[in-house]
Amino acid sequence: MSGHSKWATTKNKKAAIDAKRGKLFAKLIKNIEIAARTGGADPNGNPTLYDAIVKAKKSSVPADNITRAVKRGSGEEAGGANYEEIVYEGYAPGGVGLIVQCLTDNRNRAAADVRSTLSKNGGSLAENGSVSFNFERKGQIIVPADSADYDSLFEKAAEAGAEDVEENGDSYIITTAPSDLVTVRKALQDEGVDYDSAETSLVPLNEIELDLEAARKVNRLIDALDDLDDVQNIYANWTASDQVLQQLEDDE
Repeated sequence: MSGHSKWATTKNKKAAIDAKRGKLFAKLIKNIEIAARTGGADPNGNPTLYDAIVKAKKSSVPADNITRAVKRGSGEEAGGANYEEIVYEGYAPGGVGLIVQCLTDNRNRAAADVRSTLSKNGGSLAENGSVSFNFERKGQIIVPADSADYDSLFEKAAEAGAEDVEENGDSYIITTAPSDLVTVRKALQDEGVDYDSAETSLVPLNEIELDLEAARKVNRLIDALDDLDDVQNIYANWTASDQVLQQLEDDE
């Protein structure tokens, strides 16, 4: 009986992992379609598409899925959805500000899902501008820590025009002005530096430090939002001590 129970638990965990992977793949495919539609199907002439494809490959999206997404986005193949970008602002427990970016083919569904998820998890929608004023757009390049030495990477990134290089666990985050993102990425590639992703992001100007209980509540809300099919990116202005962050990691 215990063996059956253990197997059932293992199957459930695998199903959850597979579901997460499926949702991630769908989001990455959407990014590729949009990039191809707005900038053309040639990644060499479309940096946004180039980086979207790299990110998808790094996440193990099958090559055939990527190729079909480019074709749908460029109109070479039928079946592409008419996605539009919608941005919602809101608050999580503890007064944490949230910016939720959606790519959707159904505006009403996206709005209802985001509003309901916020409400069920102790959050709420906010007026446009009431949260976004505390964020600024930056370019961010994620480099695996095992592929570069920090001092060497910092020197190369700074020479290319990067603003900062930050250690973040098993990776480095290189921050640039949005207009310098592609230049810095190309310079690092020319130096043989591998990277996981290169894209614009919203970085908070001020952060709220949370204790463990509040961080768990915010995490649950962000996870629930991230599970929505229409949600592409979520930005939040919270931070926590190393001990709290480690406990959150242990919870998973």
